[in-house]
This record gives sequence, structure tokens and C-alpha cells, in this order.
Amino acid sequence: MTAATATFDSGTRRWQARGRWADRVFAAAALAAGLLVLVILGLIAYTTITKAMPAFRQQGPSFVTSKNWDPDNGHLGAFAYIFGTLVTSAIAIVLAVPVSFGIALFITELASRRVRTLVTYVVDLLAAIPSVVYGFWALVIFTGSARTFYQRIADTIGSVPLLGRLFGGPASGASFMTAGVILAVMIVPIVTSLSREAFLTVPQEDKNAALAMGATRWEMLRVSVFPRVRSGLVGAVMLGLGRAMGETIAVALVIGSSAQVTSHLFKTGDSVASNIAHNWGESTGISRSALIGLGVVLFGITIVVNIVARVITRRTARSLGEVVR
Repeated sequence: MTAATATFDSGTRRWQARGRWADRVFAAAALAAGLLVLVILGLIAYTTITKAMPAFRQQGPSFVTSKNWDPDNGHLGAFAYIFGTLVTSAIAIVLAVPVSFGIALFITELASRRVRTLVTYVVDLLAAIPSVVYGFWALVIFTGSARTFYQRIADTIGSVPLLGRLFGGPASGASFMTAGVILAVMIVPIVTSLSREAFLTVPQEDKNAALAMGATRWEMLRVSVFPRVRSGLVGAVMLGLGRAMGETIAVALVIGSSAQVTSHLFKTGDSVASNIAHNWGESTGISRSALIGLGVVLFGITIVVNIVARVITRRTARSLGEVVR
């Protein structure tokens, strides 16, 4: 072995040793970051549950089953607020998801490069607008005209048995529907951006192969695109749902702040986050504990939503033969 070869081998070993050391450092840092997320999540759960325990002990299971919310008289029923949160979030998803998927498909499949850039910029800009701006816009501009529009719908289809249960009766501008519409506007950019990224993961060669075999554009999307991005689309929808369920200020301004359980979507209502925002400043004692309990309930609902999303994406991945982690 010559001196040059020995020097080269020595340098190679030192380089490999540095590489192994860097890999260990990176693995330790990644592990620490992952554990930190779990620690933060555990601390949030422990702190909020501890502070909410007085309300949970006083009310028991009826905390989530009773509709009567009157902390001053010892009644702590959160069901009306949970109902309002679920209804407004459902309205937002129903309205936002088709629009979001349509925009994402337009950007990835139909638009020219210039139009694609413009639409993408506008979508990103909408995502950056603070929620309070949406709320004030809806309060000042939207609620007045919305009441007239809602009442026309109620007068037109209010006599239809099933539709009358949803859209009949006197309408209010500040209502479940208005809150749902504003939430839909707010989550469209999020769902659109994530859906667009999912659509872009499909190789162009696969799309071209389907078109070359005589498939229409819709058939190409149905056969080559949708099956491969199903899990990504589910994740986008669930992330939008989580945003809708946790939104506070915009909903607080336009939902009406009237806790009730009703099937009429044009009636006033309230949500968990809205009730916390309205009453936190003046709450004390058992009332504050009850508001923290509402936060715990909302925290639990979001965890359930994420678990359901994870289960759906895993099943979708298995059906497509993907590796599930």
C-alpha cells in the first residue's frame, strides 16, 4: 500500500465516521422533536382537564347531554354548543369541499400557466386574511342581505316536509347558515391548497397514457387520478373540518349567540368556541371551569376527527396497495 492510498483510506474512514455521527445527531433531533409534540399535547390535555374537573364533577355526564347552560344557577349543559359547532362545521364542509376540489382540478388540469399562477396567488392570499376580517365583513355586509335571501328560500320551500324542517320558519341573518357560509369561505383556501398538492403527485405520464387509450378527461381523472389521491383528499377535508370546528371570532360575530338545538338552519345558534370567546372575560369560579370544560370537549372532538381521518386514509392506502405507516 502506497502512502497516497493510505492517506486516501484514512480520509475516507474519517468522512464515514463524520457521516455516521451526523446520522445519529439527526436521528436524535428528530426523535426529540416527535416526543416534544407528544409532551406538549399531554400537557395541554392534563392542564385543561385538571382545571375543568370542578365542572365535570358537578355536572357529570349531563355536561355533554344537557341543553341548559346557566352557570349562575349551577346548570352546565353544553349540548347546544356542541350541536352548533357540529352543524356549522358540517355546513362549511358541504359548501367548501366541492368548490375546493373544483378549483384544485382547474389549477392542475385546465388552467394555463399564467392563469394557474394568478389563481394560486389569490387562493394563498385568501388563506392569509385574518378571521376577524371575514367576521366583520359578514356582520356588516352579509347578514342583512342574507336574512332577505333566507326568508325567500323559507317562503318558497318551507312547505316541503323534509326541506321545511331545515329551511322553513322565520329566518335570521345571524344564524347557523351564515356561520357555516363564512366558515366555508375561510376553509376553501386550505382545502384547495392541500388538494392541489395531492393532484400534483400523480405522474403526468399516467394521465397521458389514459388519454392515449381514448379516455375522456373525466374518465382519466376517475381512473388515473382520484384513486391515487383519495387519502390526500380525505386529509385535506379533515384539516379543513378541524379549522372550521375551532374557528372563534368569525363565528362569534355571525352565529347569533343564542344556544338552542333546532333543525332550522336559518335560526340563531351558538358554538363551543363562540361561547368561550363571549364569556371568558367575565367568568370566574365554576363558570370559568365550565368554559375550560367546553375547550376540553372541543379538544376531544378534534382528536376523534383526526383519528377517523387516519383510519380512512390507512384503509384507502391498503386498498391501493400502498405502504401504510
